[in-house]
Order: sequence, then C-alpha cells, then structure tokens
Amino acid sequence: MLDTILRGYDLCYKVHITFVIVRKMTLDPLSDVLSLLKPRNYMSAGFDAGGDWSIQFPDQQKSIKTGAIVSGACWLSVEGVAEPVYLETGDCFLLPSGRPFRMASHLSVPPVPAAEIFAAVSTGGMVTHKGGGDVCLVSSRFALAGHHADMLLALLPPIIHIQSDDDQAGLRWLVEHMVQELRDQRPGGFLVAQHLAHMMLVQALRLHLAEGAKGGIGWLFALADKQIGPVISAIHADPARRWSLQKLAEQAGMSRSTFALKFKETVGTSAIDYLTRWRIVLASDRLVNSDDPISVIAFSLGYASESAFSTAFKRLKGCPPRHYSRNQTAIIAAQTVTIDS
Repeated sequence: MLDTILRGYDLCYKVHITFVIVRKMTLDPLSDVLSLLKPRNYMSAGFDAGGDWSIQFPDQQKSIKTGAIVSGACWLSVEGVAEPVYLETGDCFLLPSGRPFRMASHLSVPPVPAAEIFAAVSTGGMVTHKGGGDVCLVSSRFALAGHHADMLLALLPPIIHIQSDDDQAGLRWLVEHMVQELRDQRPGGFLVAQHLAHMMLVQALRLHLAEGAKGGIGWLFALADKQIGPVISAIHADPARRWSLQKLAEQAGMSRSTFALKFKETVGTSAIDYLTRWRIVLASDRLVNSDDPISVIAFSLGYASESAFSTAFKRLKGCPPRHYSRNQTAIIAAQTVTIDS
C-alpha cells in the first residue's frame, strides 16, 4: 500500500520537475538531456549465485542496463562485441545498446533465459541461485523516451566497464544501499530503490564522462573540456538567446576561428549546428508534452518567426512540427495501450 501511494507521489513529483525544466531550463547539460530522455527504471534486482551458472538476457531496444559487482567475479558478454569483459568486486558496467547479453561464472556453461531466473522478482528483489555465496551483483534497467534516445545512446559504446578504484566512493555507497533495500524489502523500498538506481546511472555516466575527457568525441565528453564545456552549458542555460559564433567563442575565451575548429573537433559538429539541434530537441519535447502553440514554442526558443522555426524543424526531423506532434502523440498512445494490456 505504501509503495502504491509513493508511486503516485513520485509521478506527481516527476511531472512537476519536468514543468520546471521546460520553463526555466537552468539545469546542467547532462541533467537536461537525461530529463528529456525521461529514463524510467522498470526493474532493479539483486543476484546472489553459487557454483557454475550462465544467464542469457534478451534484446531490449532504447534502454540502458547498469549494474555493479558487490562481491565475487563473473563474465559479461554482449552480442556483437568480440571480447567478453571480466567483472570483479567493485566493478560497474553500463550497457547502452540494448543488445542481448550474457553473464556467467564461465562462458562455457550453457545459458538459461533470464526470464526463468528473475520471474519471482519482476518488481524487484534479490534472487538466490544455486545456493548463492560466490558472486553477488545488483542491476537496473532503464527505458528511455524513444524519440530522443539516440541523442545519448549514439555516443556510448556497447559496453562501458568502470573498474573499481578510489574515485568510485559515491557509486559504492549507492550500490551498498541498493543491496540493502532489495534484501530488506521494507515499506517504501520500491521508491527508494528507484531513486538509488537513477543515482547509480548518473554517477556511472559521470565516471565514463571523466574517462572520455581523455579523447572521446561528442557533446557528452565535451562537457569535461574547460573551454568547450562552459559553451555547451551556456547554450543549454539560454537556448533562446541570439547566439552567434563570436558570442559563443567569447564564452570559451577563444578567438572565433580557433573556437570553431576546436568545437567541431571536440563535439563532432559545428557550434551553430549544435545550438540548432538542441533547440529542435527542446521543441520536439514540448510539441509532445505541452499544449503550447507552435508560435509560442518558436519564439521561446529564439526563432524570429514560426516559418523560420518550421523550416529548421523540418530540415532536422523530416516533417513539419504539426505532423511531428500528431505522429508522436499517436505512438505514445499506442505504447501506453500495449503496456496496460
């Protein structure tokens, strides 16, 4: 009963937060993107296994799987990735591709479908397999808003392996508390586990972002750059401003030509193209999740006219704003019917 009440409260809270994000747009870029993706945690579970075991997990499109090894060690193999990864105590992993994958004590062990192992904890909990005691892990799966998912997933490799080190203190704390919540099954535990799972996702992305600062390309990795990061933050903080290449270069403290070159090398696209794409992402979200007229959305995002906005929108999305709104609303309605049935 308490979990049911808290789920209702959580929904109201998320609606309120989404409203604040759309109106103020003051969050940092990573928070902005994750808020638009609306990662919905639909399962967190713990797994305590003993002996020889192997589990096959199915294809899950437009989702992210995150997990951590609490004790022991095991293998992780993702379809389409040549080399499996050996996970040890304290290691974490992200699987952004949604591809089928396998976890096992030894890869030579024939796999069992995940549905058979985790059927008893479809809403969360701990599973003990073959007596447990050899390896313990926790994991969560997040569904992402379909029409924006590629904005993040396209930048991430099929496997992100975050090895245990001193920089993981925050992530270890979250993992330990997740295990406790899944084991104890206390009142309100469902909601606590959901929030811990979201925090684990963000913390893992932060650690990956820090690693990507050593050579990754894309807006996510550019956030760690001391010159380009503040520019992306400025765009996200005020997308309606009449930005020019010169004004963006001033945010970076660089000359216009040097900035233009570095931005493209770091992000993979030009600064003005990034600005346009971010505006269209925001517009897409509002077309689906608000009742704002197209003219209001256009002016609020810095376009001088509705026609200028429609031209930019159609160039990137392949259809006019009005058609996009109708199509996406129909898709969401169909998905809702499928889930409810």
